[in-house]
Amino acid sequence: MDGTVLVADDDRTIRTVLTQALTRAGCKVHATSSLTTLMRWVGEGKGDVVISDVVMPDGNGLEMLPKIHQDRPDLPVIVISAQNTIMTAIQAAEAEAYDYLPKPFDLPDLMKRTAKALDNRNRAPKRDEVATIGADGPDELPLVGKTPAMQALYRLVARVMNTDLPVLISGESGTGKSLIARAVHDFSDRRTLPFITVTGADLSDLEGPARVLARVKGGTLLIDEITDIPDEIQARVVRMMDIPGEHVPRFMATSQGDLAQAMEEGHVRQDLYYRLSGATINVPSLRERVEDIALLTEHFLARSEREGAPKRWLSKDAAELFRAYSWPGNVRQLENAVRRLSLTSRAEEISRSEVEAVLGNQPDTGPILRGGDAEKLGTSVARHLRRYFDLHGNMLPPPGLYARILKEVEAPLIEIALEATGGNQAKCADLLGINRNTLRKKITDLDIRVTRRRKLM
Repeated sequence: MDGTVLVADDDRTIRTVLTQALTRAGCKVHATSSLTTLMRWVGEGKGDVVISDVVMPDGNGLEMLPKIHQDRPDLPVIVISAQNTIMTAIQAAEAEAYDYLPKPFDLPDLMKRTAKALDNRNRAPKRDEVATIGADGPDELPLVGKTPAMQALYRLVARVMNTDLPVLISGESGTGKSLIARAVHDFSDRRTLPFITVTGADLSDLEGPARVLARVKGGTLLIDEITDIPDEIQARVVRMMDIPGEHVPRFMATSQGDLAQAMEEGHVRQDLYYRLSGATINVPSLRERVEDIALLTEHFLARSEREGAPKRWLSKDAAELFRAYSWPGNVRQLENAVRRLSLTSRAEEISRSEVEAVLGNQPDTGPILRGGDAEKLGTSVARHLRRYFDLHGNMLPPPGLYARILKEVEAPLIEIALEATGGNQAKCADLLGINRNTLRKKITDLDIRVTRRRKLM
């Protein structure tokens, strides 16, 4: 790298680490703990890139961005902050920060972004190039996460929020799809207009679409679980999206499953799919962002305390159990478990046994409560497959193995899931993360008997 980097951070360790790393990379570095000094350097024309913290002893780094951009529009500013709120990231985007990284940041990643900023120093940054949206949201928006999966999601939110593209938000139950939709609306140019959520029932009669459009008044219209809506009502949604006028709303939809697959299976109309897929936001499950569990837990414990519950924290063993648990209900299940523990724990420190008592009444706790020594599913499947191949000696199994194996796994999975949900197909579909129509088709194709069974406890 070649250039001069201005570093502003009140943490001496961070200043030292960045100075050493950037110097080794070939840069000249000026480091300070004062925004006043930083702005003086900027005014003197020093620096090719700025790396600045937000909360500083003599001010707020975000508030300096407009001044820097006004005086030196070609000077890239990379914002780093421990104040990881979605509002912080949106403010950085609106002030045209070149990049935004939450603390603790990955040093090699920051070095790569700095090198890119130095390479692009003569090109003014664009708003949609702000790379990362922050984590911890306000109370009504628990959008908390520092993992790459969540940072990619927030980056996408920042890029689509002020477009008019329809947005499809997919993800498992409890991941926060409706919260993402609300965040896109609340931080967009339509934030002062209505945000209306509808289901198929709201559009079931002929006058339904007209009533909904009159309510939304050019704001944002969120259609909940689009794959559950019958074909006739899907056609009405298509016609709604094609209506011209000055007060056309922005359309969003949520889906638990893959909408493209639902279209291929005949559960979603082609014309509706192509209209809704302007921008797709996939919300990761909690299993895909395990590193966020501790952050989310702290967030919910702090919220409970603000609402009047005693101050609580997890013991080390309890935190390990939280991390190991599969969380089939995702963030919503985690929130409910934390709220319960914050009210029922006998001491300030929540013990492992108390967590076991709460999670013991919920799915997927068996292997965890036995200490995690149970054989993993993948290992068990591999063992059975290897035995199947061994039975054929030096010969290969008959062709079509992939389809046969899938059927062998799929049928008992659905049967056990139906048993666990007492034969309730709606709950079973939600548990499996597939559309109810897809479940019914698989029950027929696999010839699965559906009976009202006792729920597994």
